Amino acid sequence: MYALEKLSRFINRWVEFSLFGLGFTMTLIVAVQVFCRYVLNHSLFWAEELSRYLLVWLTFLGASAAYHRNVHPGIDVIYNRLPNIIQKIFANAVHFICIALFGVMIFYGIKFSYFVRLQISPALYIPKWIIFSIIPFSGLILLIHSLTFLINELKGTGRDN
Repeated sequence: MYALEKLSRFINRWVEFSLFGLGFTMTLIVAVQVFCRYVLNHSLFWAEELSRYLLVWLTFLGASAAYHRNVHPGIDVIYNRLPNIIQKIFANAVHFICIALFGVMIFYGIKFSYFVRLQISPALYIPKWIIFSIIPFSGLILLIHSLTFLINELKGTGRDN
């Protein structure tokens, strides 16, 4: 178990560094695009497409970092009023549902990436499977985090304990 938890923390650290790099790059590209469009009166034809793809990657990787830190929004008014044993049952059920959802993300993300494998993006000429590979990739990251949380919950060392 310790190895899975260590892997989860290592992956999250890498994801958070990547989020900074992707966010900084996207901000820089958009700023340069605005400068070129309004000051130089010449638009960069590839900037909008690249910033859109960076935003997609930021969204999926950001979701995994938020999940690891347990900062997704939630409503727990009823949950907090339940007895501890019911809370543990619900917490385990949520982890199992998340594992199933992340499995679906991985499976259909791979299918979709394979489906678009021959398409290329119009401005950047990047194969679209590279762009859409973030879906199964982030699903795998989320699955690792979720398995870690489930095992910790079953051991009684969950995040809420």
